[in-house]
Amino acid sequence: MTLERVCYDCGTRTTNPVARCDCGEPLWLDTESGSFTWDDTTDAPGMWRYESLLPVDCPGGLAVAAGGTPLVRDAALDDYAGATVHVKVEGDHPTGSFKDRGSALGLAAIDAGLVGDVTAIGTVSHGNMAMSTAAFAAAADVPCVVLVPDDIPSVRLDVIAQFDPTLVTVAGEYGRLYDRTLEVGPDYGIVFLNSDVPLRVEGQKTTTVELCEAFQPEVPDAIVMPVSSGGHASGAWKAVRELHEAGAIDTVPELYFVQAAACAPIAEAYESGVSTVSPVEKGETIAYSIANADPPSGTRALRAATETGGAVLSVTDDAIRAAQRILATEAGLTVEPASATALAGVKQLVERGTIDASADVAVVATGTGLKEAPGSEAGSQTADHATVDEVGVYLERFAE
Repeated sequence: MTLERVCYDCGTRTTNPVARCDCGEPLWLDTESGSFTWDDTTDAPGMWRYESLLPVDCPGGLAVAAGGTPLVRDAALDDYAGATVHVKVEGDHPTGSFKDRGSALGLAAIDAGLVGDVTAIGTVSHGNMAMSTAAFAAAADVPCVVLVPDDIPSVRLDVIAQFDPTLVTVAGEYGRLYDRTLEVGPDYGIVFLNSDVPLRVEGQKTTTVELCEAFQPEVPDAIVMPVSSGGHASGAWKAVRELHEAGAIDTVPELYFVQAAACAPIAEAYESGVSTVSPVEKGETIAYSIANADPPSGTRALRAATETGGAVLSVTDDAIRAAQRILATEAGLTVEPASATALAGVKQLVERGTIDASADVAVVATGTGLKEAPGSEAGSQTADHATVDEVGVYLERFAE
């Protein structure tokens, strides 16, 4: 089986294992939804119950724990946000975030031989994706290289290091590092599961498929989630498009994406009424993991919001802290600051009159707040250091 990729924007198709179209926009997998109905789900665990919407079957192992996260209702959250809130708790994943969906799909595709000869997998990440990719690689016994920004908090390095990847902190522009790995990875037989590549988006679309199944025969009036690179947002859009085309849902829910005000390039583009996202100067925010000044799928996320009747907005750090506290003290849910942006966003949207108080809103809490550094033995690995131009030295280690 060959995985075909298609550009959402210009429609170009290719079977080459690339992440970008010649037009510059990101690709996603061309998966046939056919006439999928909810009766077509299987008894496979988690996200694998939607195998007819995925390009590969569950390989077993850690992958069985991806997906199937709970949807939580608490009236206190309704009082805070001003609408009926349903929280999708993605922190229930093995490494505590939705990133496990994409990692599971990516490793399954490698296990099935769908991406050719592979010597290792890799990723470029602020934290959650690094932890997830390293964990799933360890479980699959596949070598892994993780490249992180050199300003990453040391506690995150410790958590990543416990899975024993080749770990490198990299000085330089994060966006250029992201692009550079996609360019040179194939030269060394490394599949980079970066945040918006087709395999990762394909796994991450299952967050929204699960939400739509939970609400069927209706759909949520709105789905609200944090946005950084735009990979999860792209997955949400791909999911509702496929489900609607297949006839599994009659209407497409509005998609709303939330950023931290200190670093909000997609929100700024939406507010300006432009159709493409431009890089911004990165500011300091407690929502570190979504502070992406040059999101690779920013324009695709912007299109997803506008074409579903949704929006992209930003919230302040004070609003993020308040939402994070409400989730903990009223619903008993601990989430990282980036996740709390979604609930803060709902409150702002209701106050603006964009979302009606009678609406059923699905809030995606993308990651847990319970991650702590492991003991000194597990976190004892020292990271290597490099510049963007020097990363090839470390990738060469995986060349056959």
